[in-house]
Amino acid sequence: MKLIVLGASAGGGFPQWNCNCRNCAGVRDGSVRAKPRTQSSICVAADDSPDWALLNASPDILQQIKATPALQPARALRDTGIGGVLLVDGQIDHATGLFMLREQKTPMALWCTDPVHEDLSTGNPVLRVLEHYCGVDRQHIPLDGTPFRMPKVPGIEFSALPLSSKAAPYSPHREASVAGDNVGVTITDLNSGRKLFYAPGLGARTPEVHARLLAADCVMVDGTFWTDDEMIAAGLSTRTARDIGHLPQSGPDGMMEWLDELPRHVRKILIHINNTNPILDEASAERAELTRRGIEVAEDGWLIHI
Repeated sequence: MKLIVLGASAGGGFPQWNCNCRNCAGVRDGSVRAKPRTQSSICVAADDSPDWALLNASPDILQQIKATPALQPARALRDTGIGGVLLVDGQIDHATGLFMLREQKTPMALWCTDPVHEDLSTGNPVLRVLEHYCGVDRQHIPLDGTPFRMPKVPGIEFSALPLSSKAAPYSPHREASVAGDNVGVTITDLNSGRKLFYAPGLGARTPEVHARLLAADCVMVDGTFWTDDEMIAAGLSTRTARDIGHLPQSGPDGMMEWLDELPRHVRKILIHINNTNPILDEASAERAELTRRGIEVAEDGWLIHI
């Protein structure tokens, strides 16, 4: 199975257009050693397949496709290597890129949970707008772990797990989450049996998620914040990381402690990294701590073989 990181940043990208925090200002003027990143999304395919599953459609999707020739194989006058789209949640940075894919001649093959479908049909009616363009062939994501496949993405199987996180701010259940607001996805190569667990929005540790991590050969998980009070300390919010549905890397029961418990053969990667997170600075002590623990920080354009 092959995976391309299309975008590795949290909402707003890095540098964020209106932000002058140390990271954003520093990457602009060269005083911070860091790489710009677009908003988080990945695509996966079997090794011998030209057709990919797109997991999340960020607002930067056109820029990401342009940077990824495999997603435009040019087999016909109008063509795409995207065989299906899967949304792990209804957040703006994961769903509004669907607008940019509207020039299809057939309905967009889209997998999402019932709560996400509801939110994208009401509070942020992306799917209703698309009915005036290509239309949407929406497929249900089961929440009981039942495996499912995308017909146009051969050799790959998916299985979703509800996460403890937050729905999008416009959702009626933002402060009273329901199962399916946010899911992690195990992606299995049917030929090799190797597995990726992908969870860019992960707010709390649970036994069910830990079991998925232990069963994977590679985990790509929430790297949004370094500390729980990161946004408060920066003067950018009054809410903690956990308040808005993200497990910080550091501190008691943080992501680093959790990932340290995994077997040595499991590849550990952080994605969906907020512009304020010091791990973006490649010379930072925080980045060195991740490296010491064998945890990687995703970058746009990475090609990973699992």
